[in-house]
Amino acid sequence: MNRKNLISAIIFILLAGLTFYVIFKGNDMEEVLGTVRTLHPIYLCAAAATAFFFVSAEGFMICYLLRALNYRTSAATCVKYSFVGFFFSGITPSATGGQPMQLYYMQKEGHKVSDSSVVLMTVAVIYKFVLVVMGIGILIFYYGPLKDYLKGYLYLYYLGLFLNTLLVVVLLFIMVSPRCFKGLVVGGEKLLKKLRILKNSGERTKKLIEMADQYHEAVLFFLKNKSKIYAVIAFTVVQRCSVFFLTWLIYRGLGLEGTDALTVMSLQAAIYIAVDMLPLPGAQGITEMMYKTAFSQVFTGASLTASMCVTRGLNFYMVLIVSALVAAWCHLSSRLKCLRLNTQA
Repeated sequence: MNRKNLISAIIFILLAGLTFYVIFKGNDMEEVLGTVRTLHPIYLCAAAATAFFFVSAEGFMICYLLRALNYRTSAATCVKYSFVGFFFSGITPSATGGQPMQLYYMQKEGHKVSDSSVVLMTVAVIYKFVLVVMGIGILIFYYGPLKDYLKGYLYLYYLGLFLNTLLVVVLLFIMVSPRCFKGLVVGGEKLLKKLRILKNSGERTKKLIEMADQYHEAVLFFLKNKSKIYAVIAFTVVQRCSVFFLTWLIYRGLGLEGTDALTVMSLQAAIYIAVDMLPLPGAQGITEMMYKTAFSQVFTGASLTASMCVTRGLNFYMVLIVSALVAAWCHLSSRLKCLRLNTQA
């Protein structure tokens, strides 16, 4: 882990501590824990499985797209990349650290940077695109209840929807414009040389230009094979809905009735859209605060804090811990491989 990621991790831990203090302050924790204990184990296990499916699904899509580019890679290896991405996205502001680390390990394991970049960007664009479409749909067909449930946080929903839409447009432009992508690559190298982070190297510049050309060839391949893009879009919809469905599983697991699954899932989706682009590691604090406001009419009494703890604990903190272990294992495996190669040399 580099210094930047280490600082992000420290900020993440401090935010987590502050979040727990603010959320739990004023709550009868014995009552909250008592409510958690009433959660049906079958629903709890189903919710945990759903959380792991959400992260693993990205790996399946990475595997599908890499195989489309004629890479022989296993689903397990690609799921590993998705957990690494989840960990570094979770501890960095606006989830900016995930893809660079995924790209790093993919390159270490023999994937071309150009092809890996296209695959990861395709997954990211579709992920954001599906989120935007869902957000617009909620705004059109569910505006009244949304305004009533979100209350003072409605502006964050508008902001999140706008930022995600803007990002989709920018990423699509970069993907389909070879001149733009090549300009970003070469311009980025020039900037790093001016900052004296990189030294002058004609060979490196040539390789970067070759990579940009290969990148565009991969983009063209996917544009000509739209059925693969449609398949990833369909699977992304399932993936996105799975994490929203998790909240409804907790609702039913606590023995509650009266609110339909669509309402619970729409509210959870609204929270994701609102906080997704905020510059906070793991969107900590604001996610919990929005949850308690949005679901205050759905979960009653101690079940509100209890459901928030279990839902957030499963779909973020539990998966983050597992992802940290996977990232540590990847780092250790990479170091051992380098040591073996150096020893053989």
